[in-house]
Amino acid sequence: MFEKGQYIVYGRNGICQVEDITHLNIARVDRQKLYYVLAPLNSKGSKVYFPVEKKETNARELITEQEAWELLDEIRDIDEILVTNEKLREDTYKQAFNSCDYRQWVAIIKTLYQRRKTRFAQGKKMAATDERYLKMAEEALYSELAFVLKKKKEEMEPFIIEYIKSKDEEKQPH
Repeated sequence: MFEKGQYIVYGRNGICQVEDITHLNIARVDRQKLYYVLAPLNSKGSKVYFPVEKKETNARELITEQEAWELLDEIRDIDEILVTNEKLREDTYKQAFNSCDYRQWVAIIKTLYQRRKTRFAQGKKMAATDERYLKMAEEALYSELAFVLKKKKEEMEPFIIEYIKSKDEEKQPH
């Protein structure tokens, strides 16, 4: 159970603060159930509600600072997403994104960077679906990492690239 004041990740809403845990007085809502009242950080003034008892949810605690650094160390080893059926490409991305698993977000980003590079080499543009899921995964990942590492979201992509380069250089024999 999350606690009032806690920051969590909730699906496509991204980072949210738990503002309250209460019974809702809204039409067609079971007034006996407890609900989380969430305030998404990227959507000032909006509220999101979901039942406390809901088992199948894409809500989780934010990663810790230590987990963020561990993720940065793992990025090279996270596999791209294998899409064997082009007709299921979007479903594959959607499932990975909605898992709320930051490693899956990295996999989406790596997959789509590579796909963009390949398509560009063929003289093609990136597909709209690919572009949309790339933006969603980057937004989710960079927002969470920036929040826990106390950086600006805009700094995250160059920071990650530079971090990986520095780790690669450390591995090089001198």
